Amino acid sequence: MKRIGVLTSGGDAPGMNAAVRAVVRKAIFHDIEVFGIYRGYAGLIDGDIKKLEIGSVGDIIHRGGTMLYSARCEEFKTIEGQLKGIENLKKHGIEALVVIGGDGSYQGAKKLTEHGYPCIGVPGTIDNDIPGTDFTIGFDTALNTVIDSIDKIRDTATSHERTYVIEVMGRHAGDIALWAGLAGGAETILIPEAKDDMQEVIARLKRGTERGKKHSIIVVAEGVGSGVEFGKKIEDETNFETRVSVLGHIQRGGSPTAFDRVLASRLGARAVELLMDGKGGRCVGIQSNVLVDHDIIEALSRTHTIDEKMYNLSKELSI
Repeated sequence: MKRIGVLTSGGDAPGMNAAVRAVVRKAIFHDIEVFGIYRGYAGLIDGDIKKLEIGSVGDIIHRGGTMLYSARCEEFKTIEGQLKGIENLKKHGIEALVVIGGDGSYQGAKKLTEHGYPCIGVPGTIDNDIPGTDFTIGFDTALNTVIDSIDKIRDTATSHERTYVIEVMGRHAGDIALWAGLAGGAETILIPEAKDDMQEVIARLKRGTERGKKHSIIVVAEGVGSGVEFGKKIEDETNFETRVSVLGHIQRGGSPTAFDRVLASRLGARAVELLMDGKGGRCVGIQSNVLVDHDIIEALSRTHTIDEKMYNLSKELSI
């Protein structure tokens, strides 16, 4: 293996830059050239490919977002787009590709694998919804951003004796809502993986008021529904003064935590090691603090699941 490529795709996540840095410097340390593909699969099709040196990734480990940029690309979902991307890689003499991103990015890497092109997937998404790893790059940073927001909102909720609904990211996975809700002491956590009855939520709020509780925090994953609509339902059925905060894209930005920087560095370096060993069609992860790798096609056949014990604990602690 003499020349590899690296790209970031899908939604940006804090720590992607640390992963790119690890791929580049690990490879160069072992005399392997690295080329950056800019703007994800769109850049792969357009041939937006440039050689990266040690200095190219200097002073980026602490920066959020991705220096390689990211973009959505419908064309890459077609066989023609995929083959065009492979043609551009071969034109630059790139023998294998490291793909940093979430589920959609992994699907692209899977397609390249099926065409016989060696790829390694590195999990970079704040949603923490990639099978085969306990944590994804960016999740810890996003989680701490949400917790900080919950703590600030709780101050206002306490001062004004209000109910607050906080909508967080997570269209198909409730990890951000669950972890942030548990850490932030939320009275109710609504996630896509569990079907909570609205009347149960209302009843819990009323029980809290009856025992003298003056405020409540409800965390809603966007995949469950609109936080604004939930807030209106609560106010209509309880007459409790209710406010809604939709955190939105603030959750994706910011300097990555130490955990995300270290995780990204370990996973990025491991991806290069696999390619050096002649292995492609894999995805890396961490399980029980041990680095692992899986067949990427097999991994994508699995479904992300929530930690049911943690979810049940959140209910027990919010009585």
